[in-house]
Amino acid sequence: MARWAPEKNDTLDAVAAEILHNYGVGRAIVAVDGTSAAGTGDFADGLAEQLRRDGRKVFRASIADFRRPRTSRENQGPDSPTAYYEEAFNYSVFRRVLIDPFRASGSTGFVLAAYDAKREAAIQPRWMSAGADAILIVDGVFLNRQELAGLWNYSIFVEVPVEESTVEAQADALYIAEARPRSAAVAIIDNRDQDHPRRVFADSC
Repeated sequence: MARWAPEKNDTLDAVAAEILHNYGVGRAIVAVDGTSAAGTGDFADGLAEQLRRDGRKVFRASIADFRRPRTSRENQGPDSPTAYYEEAFNYSVFRRVLIDPFRASGSTGFVLAAYDAKREAAIQPRWMSAGADAILIVDGVFLNRQELAGLWNYSIFVEVPVEESTVEAQADALYIAEARPRSAAVAIIDNRDQDHPRRVFADSC
């Protein structure tokens, strides 16, 4: 039997409608979590565009822009999946300059990116502000680990079959075993065909 393959816009529209039904006013933070090769950034960008078409003010961020410096990330060696899982990102900075001020509402400023891993340099802070009604979408890996528990109003887990034995894939396996992100997700997206992402449910996967 052929697997049903919805159009990407239909899946994004359905997820956006669900978010707006539950968070139509005020501020909300959406996590687009997933494994390293799952396409979380592309899915998050599409979701942001759909929500903007629906009239909401949307901000985009990625946990990839809150990495630690290389010297801190590779304390256990550059080829260690445990090191990547435990040390790749600076969650305290992420919460302090983005999540906490965004949740505070009011005129508190927030920063959408703090570190450029390609240049191995901190990014000059660009302070943003938002009105009372706004949505922040954050994509990336490990977003439902213990350090980030309770931050998200709505959590999406984007998944694809993992066949590689890279450091990132091994770190993904550590994360899935420890944090069980599918259980934490409100929506699970099968993204093996990125032009036709399909929402699935935990009891049928």
